Amino acid sequence: MAYYIFVAGGVMSSVGKGAATASIGKILQGKGFRVSAIKIDPYINVDAGTMNPIEHGETFVTNDGTECDQDVGNYERFLNINLSTDNYMTTGRIYQAVIQKERNLEFNGRCVEVVPDIPNEVISRIEKVAKKDKADFVMIEIGGTVGEYQNLLFLEAARMMKLKYPKKVLFTLVTYLPTIKTIGEMKTKPTQTSSRLLNEAGIQPDFILGRASVPLDEPRKRKISIFCNLDPKDVISAPDVDSIYEIPINYEREGLGDRILKKLKLRAKTRDMEEWDKMVDTIKKEKKDIRIGIVGKYFESGEFSLTDSYISVIEAVKHAAWANNRNPDIHWLSAQKFETGDKNELSKLKEYDGIIVPGGFGTRGTEGKIKVIEYCRKNKIPFLGLCLGLQLATIEFARNVCGIKDATSREFDANAKNPVIDLMEEQKDLMKKHNYGGTMRLGTWDCKINKGTNSFKAYKSELVSERHRHRYEVNNDYRDLLVSKGLVIGGINEKKDLVEIIELKDHPFFVAVQFHPELKSRPLVPHPLFKEFIKAAGNKKPEA
Repeated sequence: MAYYIFVAGGVMSSVGKGAATASIGKILQGKGFRVSAIKIDPYINVDAGTMNPIEHGETFVTNDGTECDQDVGNYERFLNINLSTDNYMTTGRIYQAVIQKERNLEFNGRCVEVVPDIPNEVISRIEKVAKKDKADFVMIEIGGTVGEYQNLLFLEAARMMKLKYPKKVLFTLVTYLPTIKTIGEMKTKPTQTSSRLLNEAGIQPDFILGRASVPLDEPRKRKISIFCNLDPKDVISAPDVDSIYEIPINYEREGLGDRILKKLKLRAKTRDMEEWDKMVDTIKKEKKDIRIGIVGKYFESGEFSLTDSYISVIEAVKHAAWANNRNPDIHWLSAQKFETGDKNELSKLKEYDGIIVPGGFGTRGTEGKIKVIEYCRKNKIPFLGLCLGLQLATIEFARNVCGIKDATSREFDANAKNPVIDLMEEQKDLMKKHNYGGTMRLGTWDCKINKGTNSFKAYKSELVSERHRHRYEVNNDYRDLLVSKGLVIGGINEKKDLVEIIELKDHPFFVAVQFHPELKSRPLVPHPLFKEFIKAAGNKKPEA
Protein backbone atom coordinates (compact mmCIF):
# COMPACT_ATOMS: atom_id res chain seq x y z
CA MET A 1 0.00 0.00 0.00
CA ALA A 2 1.39 3.38 -1.03
CA TYR A 3 1.72 6.54 1.05
CA TYR A 4 0.46 9.85 -0.33
CA ILE A 5 1.87 13.34 0.16
CA PHE A 6 -0.21 16.26 -1.12
CA VAL A 7 1.51 19.57 -1.85
CA ALA A 8 -0.58 22.76 -2.02
CA GLY A 9 0.49 26.38 -2.27
CA GLY A 10 -0.52 29.60 -0.61
CA VAL A 11 -0.12 33.39 -0.96
CA MET A 12 0.74 33.43 -4.69
CA SER A 13 1.41 31.32 -7.74
CA SER A 14 4.95 30.34 -8.77
CA VAL A 15 5.87 29.91 -5.13
CA GLY A 16 7.76 26.71 -5.92
CA LYS A 17 5.27 23.89 -5.38
CA GLY A 18 6.64 21.89 -8.31
CA ALA A 19 10.23 22.14 -7.10
CA ALA A 20 9.10 21.29 -3.56
CA THR A 21 7.17 18.25 -4.78
CA ALA A 22 10.12 17.02 -6.84
CA SER A 23 12.58 17.70 -3.99
CA ILE A 24 10.58 15.81 -1.36
CA GLY A 25 10.31 12.94 -3.82
CA LYS A 26 14.09 13.03 -4.34
CA ILE A 27 14.71 12.87 -0.60
CA LEU A 28 12.42 9.85 -0.27
CA GLN A 29 14.20 8.20 -3.21
CA GLY A 30 17.45 8.74 -1.37
CA LYS A 31 15.98 6.89 1.60
CA GLY A 32 15.32 3.86 -0.57
CA PHE A 33 11.65 4.33 -1.51
CA ARG A 34 10.08 4.07 -4.95
CA VAL A 35 8.48 7.43 -5.77
CA SER A 36 6.00 8.61 -8.38
CA ALA A 37 4.40 12.03 -8.83
CA ILE A 38 1.18 13.58 -10.12
CA LYS A 39 0.40 17.14 -11.19
CA ILE A 40 -3.18 18.38 -10.83
CA ASP A 41 -4.05 21.55 -12.71
CA PRO A 42 -7.37 23.27 -11.88
CA TYR A 43 -8.15 24.67 -15.33
CA ILE A 44 -10.93 23.40 -17.63
CA ASN A 45 -8.49 22.68 -20.48
CA VAL A 46 -8.18 18.94 -21.05
CA ASP A 47 -4.41 19.32 -21.35
CA ALA A 48 -1.77 22.04 -21.67
CA GLY A 49 -1.31 21.70 -25.42
CA THR A 50 -3.50 24.60 -26.53
CA MET A 51 -2.35 27.21 -24.01
CA ASN A 52 -0.17 30.25 -24.64
CA PRO A 53 3.33 29.53 -23.25
CA ILE A 54 3.79 33.13 -22.10
CA GLU A 55 0.72 32.75 -19.89
CA HIS A 56 1.14 29.15 -18.81
CA GLY A 57 4.81 28.32 -19.33
CA GLU A 58 6.29 25.46 -21.28
CA THR A 59 4.16 22.57 -22.48
CA PHE A 60 6.04 19.46 -21.41
CA VAL A 61 5.56 16.26 -23.43
CA THR A 62 5.86 12.75 -21.99
CA ASN A 63 6.95 9.59 -23.80
CA ASP A 64 3.34 8.64 -24.50
CA GLY A 65 2.61 12.06 -26.01
CA THR A 66 0.75 13.74 -23.15
CA GLU A 67 0.97 17.54 -23.35
CA CYS A 68 1.20 18.59 -19.74
CA ASP A 69 2.37 21.15 -17.23
CA GLN A 70 6.04 22.05 -16.94
CA ASP A 71 6.16 20.72 -13.38
CA VAL A 72 5.97 17.18 -14.78
CA GLY A 73 9.35 18.00 -16.32
CA ASN A 74 10.69 18.87 -12.88
CA TYR A 75 9.48 15.54 -11.53
CA GLU A 76 11.18 13.64 -14.35
CA ARG A 77 14.44 15.56 -13.99
CA PHE A 78 14.66 15.19 -10.21
CA LEU A 79 13.43 11.61 -9.93
CA ASN A 80 15.04 10.38 -13.18
CA ILE A 81 11.85 8.58 -14.19
CA ASN A 82 9.51 8.68 -17.19
CA LEU A 83 5.94 9.70 -16.40
CA SER A 84 2.80 9.28 -18.51
CA THR A 85 -0.73 10.52 -19.06
CA ASP A 86 -1.75 8.91 -15.75
CA ASN A 87 0.53 11.33 -13.89
CA TYR A 88 -1.36 14.40 -15.05
CA MET A 89 -4.86 15.66 -14.29
CA THR A 90 -6.89 18.76 -15.10
CA THR A 91 -10.41 19.79 -14.14
CA GLY A 92 -11.38 19.44 -17.80
CA ARG A 93 -9.98 15.93 -18.01
CA ILE A 94 -11.74 14.82 -14.80
CA TYR A 95 -15.13 16.24 -15.78
CA GLN A 96 -14.77 14.79 -19.27
CA ALA A 97 -14.15 11.32 -17.81
CA VAL A 98 -17.05 11.51 -15.32
CA ILE A 99 -19.47 12.73 -17.98
CA GLN A 100 -18.39 9.94 -20.33
CA LYS A 101 -18.98 7.38 -17.57
CA GLU A 102 -22.44 8.81 -17.01
CA ARG A 103 -23.18 8.56 -20.74
CA ASN A 104 -22.02 4.93 -20.62
CA LEU A 105 -24.40 4.18 -17.69
CA GLU A 106 -21.46 3.32 -15.45
CA PHE A 107 -23.26 5.02 -12.54
CA ASN A 108 -26.21 2.60 -12.93
CA GLY A 109 -28.68 5.39 -13.56
CA ARG A 110 -28.19 7.25 -10.29
CA CYS A 111 -27.85 11.01 -9.99
CA VAL A 112 -24.23 11.98 -10.66
CA GLU A 113 -23.07 14.77 -8.33
CA VAL A 114 -20.08 17.10 -8.19
CA VAL A 115 -19.35 15.79 -4.69
CA PRO A 116 -18.50 13.00 -4.20
CA ASP A 117 -18.25 11.82 -7.84
CA ILE A 118 -15.63 14.33 -9.06
CA PRO A 119 -13.33 13.83 -6.02
CA ASN A 120 -13.82 10.05 -6.28
CA GLU A 121 -12.61 10.16 -9.89
CA VAL A 122 -9.54 12.07 -8.70
CA ILE A 123 -8.89 9.54 -5.94
CA SER A 124 -9.26 6.58 -8.29
CA ARG A 125 -6.66 8.09 -10.63
CA ILE A 126 -4.22 8.69 -7.78
CA GLU A 127 -4.63 5.08 -6.66
CA LYS A 128 -4.12 3.91 -10.24
CA VAL A 129 -0.75 5.69 -10.39
CA ALA A 130 0.34 4.10 -7.11
CA LYS A 131 -0.49 0.65 -8.49
CA LYS A 132 0.84 1.16 -12.02
CA ASP A 133 4.12 2.75 -10.91
CA LYS A 134 4.48 0.31 -7.97
CA ALA A 135 5.16 3.34 -5.81
CA ASP A 136 5.91 3.44 -2.10
CA PHE A 137 5.13 7.16 -2.20
CA VAL A 138 2.98 9.19 -4.56
CA MET A 139 3.62 12.92 -4.52
CA ILE A 140 0.54 14.93 -5.58
CA GLU A 141 0.88 18.62 -6.41
CA ILE A 142 -2.34 20.63 -6.49
CA GLY A 143 -2.03 23.62 -8.82
CA GLY A 144 -3.12 27.14 -7.96
CA THR A 145 -3.30 28.48 -4.41
CA VAL A 146 -5.48 27.53 -1.47
CA GLY A 147 -8.58 29.67 -1.22
CA GLU A 148 -9.19 29.69 -4.97
CA TYR A 149 -12.59 28.40 -6.01
CA GLN A 150 -11.23 26.33 -8.90
CA ASN A 151 -9.06 23.92 -6.90
CA LEU A 152 -11.55 23.26 -4.09
CA LEU A 153 -12.62 19.94 -5.61
CA PHE A 154 -9.05 18.69 -5.60
CA LEU A 155 -8.61 19.74 -1.98
CA GLU A 156 -11.87 17.91 -1.29
CA ALA A 157 -10.36 14.80 -2.91
CA ALA A 158 -7.29 15.18 -0.69
CA ARG A 159 -9.48 15.51 2.40
CA MET A 160 -11.42 12.39 1.41
CA MET A 161 -8.20 10.45 0.86
CA LYS A 162 -7.11 11.32 4.38
CA LEU A 163 -10.42 9.94 5.62
CA LYS A 164 -9.89 6.78 3.57
CA TYR A 165 -6.21 6.30 4.52
CA PRO A 166 -5.78 8.16 7.84
CA LYS A 167 -2.28 6.80 8.48
CA LYS A 168 -0.98 7.05 4.93
CA VAL A 169 -1.69 10.64 3.86
CA LEU A 170 0.28 13.81 4.65
CA PHE A 171 -0.28 17.43 3.62
CA THR A 172 2.39 20.00 2.82
CA LEU A 173 1.67 23.70 2.41
CA VAL A 174 4.19 25.83 0.50
CA THR A 175 3.81 29.52 1.32
CA TYR A 176 5.67 32.76 0.78
CA LEU A 177 6.94 34.98 3.58
CA PRO A 178 7.61 38.51 2.28
CA THR A 179 10.20 40.82 3.76
CA ILE A 180 9.07 44.42 3.35
CA LYS A 181 12.14 46.56 2.69
CA THR A 182 10.85 49.70 4.43
CA ILE A 183 10.11 47.69 7.58
CA GLY A 184 12.93 45.17 7.33
CA GLU A 185 10.91 42.35 8.88
CA MET A 186 9.79 39.01 7.47
CA LYS A 187 5.99 38.78 7.79
CA THR A 188 4.12 35.57 8.66
CA LYS A 189 0.51 36.78 8.25
CA PRO A 190 0.17 35.60 4.60
CA THR A 191 1.26 32.13 5.72
CA GLN A 192 -1.20 32.17 8.63
CA THR A 193 -3.99 33.14 6.24
CA SER A 194 -3.06 30.38 3.78
CA SER A 195 -3.04 27.80 6.55
CA ARG A 196 -6.43 28.99 7.76
CA LEU A 197 -7.86 28.72 4.24
CA LEU A 198 -6.54 25.16 4.02
CA ASN A 199 -8.21 24.45 7.37
CA GLU A 200 -11.48 25.72 5.92
CA ALA A 201 -11.17 23.00 3.26
CA GLY A 202 -10.96 20.47 6.08
CA ILE A 203 -7.19 19.99 5.88
CA GLN A 204 -4.58 20.58 8.56
CA PRO A 205 -1.09 20.80 7.04
CA ASP A 206 1.50 18.41 8.46
CA PHE A 207 4.33 20.59 7.15
CA ILE A 208 4.69 24.20 6.11
CA LEU A 209 7.53 25.04 3.74
CA GLY A 210 8.35 28.72 4.21
CA ARG A 211 9.58 30.22 0.94
CA ALA A 212 11.47 33.46 1.45
CA SER A 213 14.43 35.41 0.18
CA VAL A 214 16.41 34.37 3.27
CA PRO A 215 16.18 31.44 5.74
CA LEU A 216 13.41 31.52 8.35
CA ASP A 217 14.64 32.37 11.83
CA GLU A 218 13.39 30.77 15.04
CA PRO A 219 10.94 33.58 16.00
CA ARG A 220 9.22 33.22 12.61
CA LYS A 221 9.08 29.44 12.91
CA ARG A 222 7.69 29.74 16.41
CA LYS A 223 4.97 32.16 15.35
CA ILE A 224 3.93 29.93 12.42
CA SER A 225 3.92 26.96 14.78
CA ILE A 226 1.59 28.67 17.23
CA PHE A 227 -0.88 30.15 14.76
CA CYS A 228 -0.88 27.25 12.27
CA ASN A 229 -1.02 24.45 14.84
CA LEU A 230 2.27 22.71 13.98
CA ASP A 231 5.34 21.48 15.80
CA PRO A 232 8.12 24.06 15.16
CA LYS A 233 10.19 21.20 13.65
CA ASP A 234 7.54 20.85 10.95
CA VAL A 235 8.02 24.45 9.80
CA ILE A 236 10.70 24.07 7.16
CA SER A 237 12.85 26.93 5.93
CA ALA A 238 12.93 27.12 2.12
CA PRO A 239 15.05 30.16 1.19
CA ASP A 240 16.00 31.21 -2.33
CA VAL A 241 18.92 29.21 -3.72
CA ASP A 242 21.20 29.69 -6.71
CA SER A 243 20.22 26.35 -8.21
CA ILE A 244 16.92 24.49 -7.99
CA TYR A 245 18.90 21.30 -7.41
CA GLU A 246 20.05 22.57 -4.00
CA ILE A 247 16.50 22.42 -2.64
CA PRO A 248 16.51 18.74 -1.52
CA ILE A 249 19.79 19.33 0.32
CA ASN A 250 18.33 22.36 2.12
CA TYR A 251 15.26 20.34 3.13
CA GLU A 252 17.46 17.58 4.48
CA ARG A 253 19.39 20.07 6.58
CA GLU A 254 16.02 20.93 8.14
CA GLY A 255 15.35 17.21 8.74
CA LEU A 256 12.27 17.08 6.50
CA GLY A 257 12.80 13.53 5.24
CA ASP A 258 13.17 12.06 8.72
CA ARG A 259 10.14 14.03 9.96
CA ILE A 260 8.03 12.54 7.14
CA LEU A 261 9.12 9.01 8.00
CA LYS A 262 8.56 9.58 11.71
CA LYS A 263 4.97 10.72 11.13
CA LEU A 264 4.29 7.66 8.99
CA LYS A 265 6.16 5.33 11.37
CA LEU A 266 8.59 4.24 8.66
CA ARG A 267 12.33 3.67 8.61
CA ALA A 268 14.74 4.67 5.88
CA LYS A 269 15.91 1.72 3.79
CA THR A 270 19.04 3.54 2.66
CA ARG A 271 20.60 6.97 3.03
CA ASP A 272 22.07 7.69 -0.36
CA MET A 273 22.15 11.19 -1.81
CA GLU A 274 25.86 10.99 -2.61
CA GLU A 275 25.56 11.37 -6.40
CA TRP A 276 23.14 14.28 -6.00
CA ASP A 277 25.42 15.97 -3.45
CA LYS A 278 28.38 15.65 -5.82
CA MET A 279 26.36 17.20 -8.62
CA VAL A 280 25.42 20.19 -6.47
CA ASP A 281 29.07 20.60 -5.45
CA THR A 282 29.97 20.66 -9.16
CA ILE A 283 27.32 23.29 -9.81
CA LYS A 284 28.61 25.54 -7.04
CA LYS A 285 32.27 25.14 -7.94
CA GLU A 286 33.87 28.09 -9.73
CA LYS A 287 34.09 27.40 -13.48
CA LYS A 288 34.74 29.21 -16.72
CA ASP A 289 31.57 30.76 -18.20
CA ILE A 290 30.07 29.61 -21.46
CA ARG A 291 27.83 32.21 -23.10
CA ILE A 292 24.77 30.76 -24.81
CA GLY A 293 22.21 32.89 -26.65
CA ILE A 294 18.64 31.60 -26.96
CA VAL A 295 16.70 33.29 -29.75
CA GLY A 296 13.02 33.08 -28.84
CA LYS A 297 9.71 34.92 -28.74
CA TYR A 298 7.88 33.52 -25.71
CA PHE A 299 9.65 35.35 -22.89
CA GLU A 300 8.67 39.01 -23.29
CA SER A 301 5.82 40.21 -21.08
CA GLY A 302 5.81 43.98 -20.82
CA GLU A 303 8.97 44.97 -18.98
CA PHE A 304 9.59 41.44 -17.72
CA SER A 305 11.32 38.38 -19.15
CA LEU A 306 9.42 35.19 -18.34
CA THR A 307 11.70 32.25 -19.09
CA ASP A 308 9.32 29.44 -18.09
CA SER A 309 8.33 29.05 -21.75
CA TYR A 310 11.74 27.47 -22.35
CA ILE A 311 12.43 25.87 -18.98
CA SER A 312 13.46 22.46 -20.36
CA VAL A 313 15.87 24.10 -22.81
CA ILE A 314 17.38 26.15 -19.99
CA GLU A 315 17.81 23.10 -17.77
CA ALA A 316 19.28 21.01 -20.61
CA VAL A 317 21.87 23.74 -21.27
CA LYS A 318 22.74 23.79 -17.58
CA HIS A 319 23.06 19.99 -17.36
CA ALA A 320 25.35 19.92 -20.39
CA ALA A 321 27.43 22.89 -19.23
CA TRP A 322 28.05 21.35 -15.82
CA ALA A 323 28.99 18.05 -17.48
CA ASN A 324 31.58 20.00 -19.52
CA ASN A 325 32.82 21.76 -16.36
CA ARG A 326 31.45 25.11 -17.52
CA ASN A 327 29.21 27.68 -15.88
CA PRO A 328 26.15 28.34 -18.07
CA ASP A 329 25.71 32.04 -18.87
CA ILE A 330 22.37 32.14 -20.71
CA HIS A 331 21.15 35.22 -22.56
CA TRP A 332 17.69 35.89 -24.03
CA LEU A 333 17.66 37.32 -27.53
CA SER A 334 14.39 38.56 -29.02
CA ALA A 335 13.88 37.10 -32.50
CA GLN A 336 12.06 40.24 -33.63
CA LYS A 337 15.17 42.39 -33.10
CA PHE A 338 16.90 40.57 -35.95
CA GLU A 339 14.07 40.79 -38.51
CA THR A 340 15.40 43.91 -40.24
CA GLY A 341 18.73 42.19 -40.86
CA ASP A 342 20.60 45.01 -39.13
CA LYS A 343 24.29 44.10 -39.42
CA ASN A 344 25.21 45.69 -36.12
CA GLU A 345 22.53 43.68 -34.33
CA LEU A 346 23.55 40.44 -36.04
CA SER A 347 27.26 41.04 -35.34
CA LYS A 348 26.48 40.90 -31.62
CA LEU A 349 25.92 37.15 -32.08
CA LYS A 350 29.71 36.78 -32.19
CA GLU A 351 29.75 37.59 -28.48
CA TYR A 352 28.18 34.18 -27.77
CA ASP A 353 29.88 30.80 -27.71
CA GLY A 354 26.77 29.13 -29.11
CA ILE A 355 23.26 29.95 -30.32
CA ILE A 356 20.04 27.97 -29.82
CA VAL A 357 16.85 28.47 -31.81
CA PRO A 358 14.11 26.62 -29.89
CA GLY A 359 10.60 25.51 -30.88
CA GLY A 360 7.54 27.66 -31.41
CA PHE A 361 4.45 28.25 -33.50
CA GLY A 362 3.24 30.95 -35.90
CA THR A 363 5.02 33.49 -38.07
CA ARG A 364 6.00 36.10 -35.47
CA GLY A 365 9.78 36.39 -35.21
CA THR A 366 10.51 33.66 -37.77
CA GLU A 367 12.29 35.92 -40.27
CA GLY A 368 14.51 37.16 -37.45
CA LYS A 369 15.37 33.60 -36.49
CA ILE A 370 16.17 32.77 -40.12
CA LYS A 371 18.63 35.68 -40.28
CA VAL A 372 20.24 34.48 -37.03
CA ILE A 373 20.62 30.97 -38.48
CA GLU A 374 22.18 32.36 -41.66
CA TYR A 375 24.66 34.38 -39.60
CA CYS A 376 25.59 31.32 -37.52
CA ARG A 377 26.04 29.23 -40.67
CA LYS A 378 28.28 31.76 -42.40
CA ASN A 379 30.28 32.80 -39.32
CA LYS A 380 30.85 29.30 -37.93
CA ILE A 381 29.06 29.96 -34.65
CA PRO A 382 27.99 26.68 -32.97
CA PHE A 383 24.26 26.31 -33.56
CA LEU A 384 21.55 24.00 -32.22
CA GLY A 385 18.03 24.13 -33.68
CA LEU A 386 15.08 22.53 -31.93
CA CYS A 387 11.83 21.62 -33.75
CA LEU A 388 10.94 24.95 -35.40
CA GLY A 389 14.69 25.57 -35.32
CA LEU A 390 15.17 22.69 -37.79
CA GLN A 391 12.38 23.94 -40.03
CA LEU A 392 13.80 27.46 -40.16
CA ALA A 393 17.33 26.15 -40.75
CA THR A 394 15.98 24.17 -43.71
CA ILE A 395 14.21 27.25 -45.08
CA GLU A 396 17.36 29.34 -44.67
CA PHE A 397 19.47 26.74 -46.52
CA ALA A 398 16.89 26.43 -49.29
CA ARG A 399 16.76 30.20 -49.79
CA ASN A 400 20.41 31.12 -49.48
CA VAL A 401 22.27 28.02 -50.66
CA CYS A 402 19.82 26.31 -53.02
CA GLY A 403 18.59 29.60 -54.48
CA ILE A 404 14.87 29.04 -53.78
CA LYS A 405 14.22 32.61 -52.71
CA ASP A 406 10.55 32.07 -51.82
CA ALA A 407 11.17 28.88 -49.82
CA THR A 408 8.96 28.86 -46.73
CA SER A 409 6.68 26.73 -44.57
CA ARG A 410 3.04 25.95 -45.29
CA GLU A 411 2.46 27.10 -41.69
CA PHE A 412 3.48 30.63 -42.68
CA ASP A 413 1.86 30.69 -46.14
CA ALA A 414 -1.00 28.33 -46.97
CA ASN A 415 -0.54 29.04 -50.70
CA ALA A 416 3.25 28.74 -50.75
CA LYS A 417 4.81 27.84 -54.14
CA ASN A 418 7.87 26.31 -52.49
CA PRO A 419 6.87 24.84 -49.13
CA VAL A 420 10.13 23.15 -48.16
CA ILE A 421 8.35 22.62 -44.84
CA ASP A 422 4.89 21.17 -45.28
CA LEU A 423 1.97 19.87 -43.26
CA MET A 424 2.01 16.13 -42.64
CA GLU A 425 -0.53 14.37 -44.86
CA GLU A 426 -2.54 12.97 -41.95
CA GLN A 427 -2.70 16.44 -40.40
CA LYS A 428 -4.58 18.03 -43.31
CA ASP A 429 -8.01 16.60 -42.45
CA LEU A 430 -7.49 17.45 -38.77
CA MET A 431 -6.80 21.09 -39.64
CA LYS A 432 -9.85 21.29 -41.89
CA LYS A 433 -11.99 20.12 -38.97
CA HIS A 434 -10.21 22.50 -36.53
CA ASN A 435 -9.22 19.45 -34.48
CA TYR A 436 -6.18 20.95 -32.75
CA GLY A 437 -6.06 19.48 -29.23
CA GLY A 438 -3.76 16.49 -28.78
CA THR A 439 -3.45 15.84 -32.52
CA MET A 440 0.15 16.78 -33.35
CA ARG A 441 2.96 14.26 -33.87
CA LEU A 442 3.47 13.69 -30.17
CA GLY A 443 5.57 11.52 -27.88
CA THR A 444 8.53 9.30 -28.69
CA TRP A 445 9.44 8.34 -32.25
CA ASP A 446 12.47 6.37 -33.39
CA CYS A 447 15.28 8.08 -35.26
CA LYS A 448 17.96 6.22 -37.21
CA ILE A 449 21.25 8.12 -36.92
CA ASN A 450 23.65 8.21 -39.87
CA LYS A 451 27.22 7.29 -39.03
CA GLY A 452 29.91 9.92 -39.53
CA THR A 453 27.64 12.74 -38.34
CA ASN A 454 27.93 14.97 -35.28
CA SER A 455 24.70 13.38 -34.09
CA PHE A 456 26.24 9.90 -34.18
CA LYS A 457 29.30 11.28 -32.41
CA ALA A 458 27.01 12.57 -29.68
CA TYR A 459 24.62 9.62 -29.33
CA LYS A 460 27.15 6.83 -30.08
CA SER A 461 24.17 4.88 -31.34
CA GLU A 462 22.44 4.21 -34.66
CA LEU A 463 18.94 4.18 -33.19
CA VAL A 464 17.50 6.62 -30.65
CA SER A 465 14.01 7.54 -29.47
CA GLU A 466 13.05 11.18 -28.93
CA ARG A 467 9.94 13.19 -28.03
CA HIS A 468 8.06 15.26 -30.60
CA ARG A 469 5.45 18.01 -30.69
CA HIS A 470 4.72 19.42 -34.15
CA ARG A 471 2.56 19.19 -37.30
CA TYR A 472 4.98 20.24 -40.03
CA GLU A 473 7.90 18.33 -41.56
CA VAL A 474 10.68 18.72 -44.09
CA ASN A 475 9.03 18.27 -47.49
CA ASN A 476 10.59 15.17 -49.07
CA ASP A 477 10.01 16.62 -52.55
CA TYR A 478 12.95 18.96 -51.85
CA ARG A 479 15.20 16.51 -50.02
CA ASP A 480 17.41 15.49 -52.98
CA LEU A 481 18.05 19.12 -53.93
CA LEU A 482 18.92 20.09 -50.36
CA VAL A 483 21.33 17.17 -50.03
CA SER A 484 22.93 17.87 -53.43
CA LYS A 485 23.77 21.38 -52.21
CA GLY A 486 25.45 20.13 -49.04
CA LEU A 487 22.75 19.67 -46.40
CA VAL A 488 23.47 16.53 -44.38
CA ILE A 489 20.55 14.38 -43.28
CA GLY A 490 21.79 13.27 -39.87
CA GLY A 491 18.82 11.11 -38.94
CA ILE A 492 15.45 9.93 -40.22
CA ASN A 493 12.34 8.17 -38.98
CA GLU A 494 12.32 5.11 -41.22
CA LYS A 495 8.69 4.19 -40.58
CA LYS A 496 7.36 7.47 -42.04
CA ASP A 497 10.49 8.43 -44.01
CA LEU A 498 10.69 11.75 -42.21
CA VAL A 499 13.76 13.94 -41.71
CA GLU A 500 14.62 14.10 -38.01
CA ILE A 501 18.10 15.72 -38.02
CA ILE A 502 19.96 18.01 -40.39
CA GLU A 503 23.61 19.04 -40.16
CA LEU A 504 26.32 20.89 -42.04
CA LYS A 505 29.85 19.77 -42.76
CA ASP A 506 32.80 22.14 -42.45
CA HIS A 507 31.21 23.81 -39.46
CA PRO A 508 32.22 23.50 -35.78
CA PHE A 509 28.67 22.42 -34.88
CA PHE A 510 25.54 23.04 -36.90
CA VAL A 511 22.83 20.58 -35.92
CA ALA A 512 19.06 20.98 -35.97
CA VAL A 513 16.52 18.38 -34.88
CA GLN A 514 12.79 17.99 -35.48
CA PHE A 515 12.27 16.63 -31.97
CA HIS A 516 12.75 18.09 -28.48
CA PRO A 517 15.88 16.55 -26.91
CA GLU A 518 15.62 18.97 -23.99
CA LEU A 519 12.63 17.00 -22.66
CA LYS A 520 14.80 13.98 -21.89
CA SER A 521 17.75 15.77 -20.29
CA ARG A 522 18.36 15.09 -16.59
CA PRO A 523 20.86 16.75 -14.22
CA LEU A 524 22.58 13.41 -13.59
CA VAL A 525 22.16 12.28 -17.22
CA PRO A 526 22.63 15.30 -19.54
CA HIS A 527 21.34 14.92 -23.08
CA PRO A 528 24.13 13.89 -25.50
CA LEU A 529 23.24 16.45 -28.19
CA PHE A 530 23.35 19.30 -25.69
CA LYS A 531 26.63 17.96 -24.29
CA GLU A 532 28.18 17.89 -27.77
CA PHE A 533 26.82 21.38 -28.55
CA ILE A 534 28.29 22.83 -25.34
CA LYS A 535 31.59 21.06 -26.01
CA ALA A 536 31.78 22.66 -29.46
CA ALA A 537 30.71 26.04 -28.06
CA GLY A 538 33.50 25.77 -25.48
CA ASN A 539 36.02 25.39 -28.31
CA LYS A 540 34.77 28.44 -30.22
CA LYS A 541 37.51 30.89 -30.99
CA PRO A 542 36.93 34.41 -29.60
CA GLU A 543 37.51 35.96 -33.04
CA ALA A 544 34.86 33.79 -34.74
